[in-house]
Amino acid sequence: MSETPTSLLTAAQAAAFLAVELSTIRKWTHQRRLPVVKVMGRLVRYRLQDLEKLVTKWARPALRAVGEDGRP
Repeated sequence: MSETPTSLLTAAQAAAFLAVELSTIRKWTHQRRLPVVKVMGRLVRYRLQDLEKLVTKWARPALRAVGEDGRP
């Protein structure tokens, strides 16, 4: 069985990918809002595929344009 390599990111790399502050990544990790991989017991890493899924999950459709009369 062949496995696809998993890209593991540091907290700083995850923050850059999501365009948020490092402190936000740490807070979301503590709140268990982000899935993590623990390496060697204490090191925390983030799977790129998990972050991509979150971006898809958090995406919202665009609002409909509203005309001057208030109708779409």
